[in-house]
Amino acid sequence: MHEAVLGIEHPGAYAAATAGTDTTVELWCNDHCDLLHVGGEGGEAVVAHVEDAVGVRERIAEGDERLLITEACLKASEGDAIETTLAAHDCLLVPPLRYSEGRKWCRVLALDPANLTAFYRDVAAEFPVVVDSKREVASVRADRPLLTLDSALPDLSTRQRDALLAAVESGYYRIPRETTTAELADELGVERRTVEEHLRRAENKLLGSFADAL
Repeated sequence: MHEAVLGIEHPGAYAAATAGTDTTVELWCNDHCDLLHVGGEGGEAVVAHVEDAVGVRERIAEGDERLLITEACLKASEGDAIETTLAAHDCLLVPPLRYSEGRKWCRVLALDPANLTAFYRDVAAEFPVVVDSKREVASVRADRPLLTLDSALPDLSTRQRDALLAAVESGYYRIPRETTTAELADELGVERRTVEEHLRRAENKLLGSFADAL
């Protein structure tokens, strides 16, 4: 099996809600409604956007994390040309759909890599597309359709990932430390507090994910 993760600038309420924010929306569609996980700073603005688009029936909030059940399925009101293209090339969409940075991130599975290439070609002819990853997948298990390192890790925003990678590469986590958050801020061109906030959020997500396995 072959897997690709694509970020598609496909117009829609959920993608638009995340543009210019560090917020991520994960979507499980149930035909009659959507189950959404909204995480990250600025989540309330995203929730308001979703409420205007399809309505919110129920919500649970804890810190920056929100779980929403919508009044209706977004697909019913907007349609989705991506799913038609998936079917045309015998590709499968692996849930959840993820929205961040104004893009719809699709995890696509195919038996033949040529089908992934054809799917990418057709989608890219209509919308700007970013390829996040492309790989062959050999392992599966019941509670997670595809077993890869990426699937076991939590989703980090681009800014969180950049800050974390810069910290690791600059020796911030070595003993003794070889850099400071002020120096990281200069390297990334942002305020020191911003770097520290991105690092804390990234660390919290990673540690929370690994704690479940301890």
